[in-house]
Amino acid sequence: HFFFTAMLFTYGRFLSRELVNTVSSDHLLYKLVSGLIKYQMFICYFLYISGFVWFILTLKKKTYKYQFKQYAWTHMILLTVFAQSSFTVANIFEGMFWFLLPASLIVINDIAAYLFGFFLGRTPLIKLSPKKTWEGFIGASVTTIISAFLLANVMGRFQWFTCPRKDLSTGWLQCDPGPMFKPEHYYLGDWVPHWFPWKDVFLMPVQWHALALGLFASIIAPFGGFFASGFKRAFKIKDFGDSIPGHGGITDRMDCQMVMAVFAYIYHQSFISPHNFSVDAILDQILRNLTYEEQRNLYEQLGEMLGNLCKADKLAACL
Repeated sequence: HFFFTAMLFTYGRFLSRELVNTVSSDHLLYKLVSGLIKYQMFICYFLYISGFVWFILTLKKKTYKYQFKQYAWTHMILLTVFAQSSFTVANIFEGMFWFLLPASLIVINDIAAYLFGFFLGRTPLIKLSPKKTWEGFIGASVTTIISAFLLANVMGRFQWFTCPRKDLSTGWLQCDPGPMFKPEHYYLGDWVPHWFPWKDVFLMPVQWHALALGLFASIIAPFGGFFASGFKRAFKIKDFGDSIPGHGGITDRMDCQMVMAVFAYIYHQSFISPHNFSVDAILDQILRNLTYEEQRNLYEQLGEMLGNLCKADKLAACL
C-alpha cells in the first residue's frame, strides 16, 4: 500500500506533463487524467493517512515492537531506495544523456579504482573497506573526470541521447539540441606550445558541466558504496546477493548509482534546465490547469490577437 502511494506521488509529479501529452488526443481520457493530476497531492495524502490508520488498527499485543519495526523499515526503504531511484526515471525523460552519462561515470570510476588499487594500491583509504586505497581513489578520480569530458562530447552528438521525452510514447526522438549541445570554437594559440597540432578545438558547453558530474562521481558517489559496506558489516553479511559472481548482487552494483542519479537530476534542474518561461512550460500549465472549454477559448482569443497584429503590422510571418 505504501509502495503504491509513494509511486503515485513521485511519478505523478515527475511525469505529469508527459502523461497529459500522451492522452491529449482523447477528450474523455484527457479530462480524467487532468483531474487526477490536479488533485494528485490530496489523493496521495488520503492514501497515506488511510495506510497509517490501517496500520494502527492492525496492531496486536506482543507484536507491537515487530510491527513498528516493519513500519519503520517500510518507510526507510521507500526513502533510500524508491525515492532515489525515481530520480533515475526523471533523468531519462530529461534526455537519455542525463541518465547514461552519470551511470557510465560510476561504472568507469568503479573499474578504474579497482585497477589502480590492484596495481598501485599501498595506502588504505577507509576502515570500512580495507581493500580501498588512496592510490585507487585518486587514479579513479582523474580517469573519471577525463572520461566525463570526452564522453559528453560523444553522447552529445546524437539526438536520441539529448532530446527530452515529452510523452510516454516509444517513437524516435528529433529536436533542436539547444545551445548546450552545439559545439563552440576555442582558440588555444597562446595556451599550448607552438608544436601542438590542435590550436583550434570545438567543444560543447555541456562538456564543462560534465566535469562537475565527473567530480561528484569521483569524490562523493563512492561514499554511497562506503555506506553500503558499513550497512553490510553491521548485519555481518558480505554481499546483498550473489547473482553476479565475484561482485555480489544487483544491489551491490547500484549503491553509488542512487546517489549519482539524485545529484544529476538536481544539477540539471539547477544549472541546465531553463528557468525562464518557455513554450513547453506555458503549454504544460495550460494543459494542467485549464478545462477543455477554457483551452478552446484561449485558442480562439490568441487567433484573434494574432490576426489583428498581422493586419496592423503586415508581418511577413503571417503571409
